[in-house]
Amino acid sequence: MEISRHPTTVYQAVAAQLEQELRNGYRCGDYLPSEQQLATRYAVNRHTLRRAVDELVNKGLLQRRHGVGILVLMRPWNYPLHARARFSQNLLEQGSHPTSERLLAVLRPASQDVAAALACEEGAEIIHLRTLRRVNGVPVCLINHFFPHLAWWPTLQQFHSGSLHDFIDQRLAQSLTRVQTRISTRLAQAKECKLLETGLQAPLLCVRTLNHSADGQVAEYSVSLTRGDMIELTLEH
Repeated sequence: MEISRHPTTVYQAVAAQLEQELRNGYRCGDYLPSEQQLATRYAVNRHTLRRAVDELVNKGLLQRRHGVGILVLMRPWNYPLHARARFSQNLLEQGSHPTSERLLAVLRPASQDVAAALACEEGAEIIHLRTLRRVNGVPVCLINHFFPHLAWWPTLQQFHSGSLHDFIDQRLAQSLTRVQTRISTRLAQAKECKLLETGLQAPLLCVRTLNHSADGQVAEYSVSLTRGDMIELTLEH
């Protein structure tokens, strides 16, 4: 493959060519060939190849995974924020394969923040579910869901994977609507890094969402931590 040989632009030319290949022939969750194979393909040394890969890592297109290889991220997926937005359906429409798994399901006393959001007393018993969302096998979002209606507990214990809101709609006949969204950022902590497979103190989008049931009652408060290198939020007006 012909690459410009100007000493200050060789790695940039490799990065540009590799980025084009990513967009034309790879999906998020794929792995690149080894660095040696890529260096041979572009007829450059491994140091130059690493600089080119670093360029795409910094752009959020690739991620180095120690002992595994170079993961293709291909950011961003677009996630619109509106009243009826559904994460799984939105990603399916973009040609990706979203999944969700339950990590935790317990009854617990409401903290001050959760109680304020759910309009209940601090310390009141609530339902707490934690889920992990993946897209094409790559973890992108860790979500804590809080529900005030204890009558839902026997049914919610049966949720293990898939779309939680679809499950609630089908099993509890409750269609939830987003009424408020608050967005902030923070750095990932050690446990979150492990679950989201990202670097320590990587930037996360913290999205706090309040959902109502069809009768206008508070039905769910959720706090999601989303990898900023994987998801782009779109506010629709």
